[in-house]
Amino acid sequence: MSIDRFILRKLNTCQEEHTRANLVRLFVIRIRRAEIAEEHETTYAVSRVH
Repeated sequence: MSIDRFILRKLNTCQEEHTRANLVRLFVIRIRRAEIAEEHETTYAVSRVH
């Protein structure tokens, strides 16, 4: 199971507010990192074309 699916599954079942907040923060961090990696990948691909 991927980390992202694990986090989402835990968010669906978690009742403890502090733990839920931490899971949301972790998921947001993972989304931001993925966006940065995607932007870097796109920039690299465009620069290779030129």
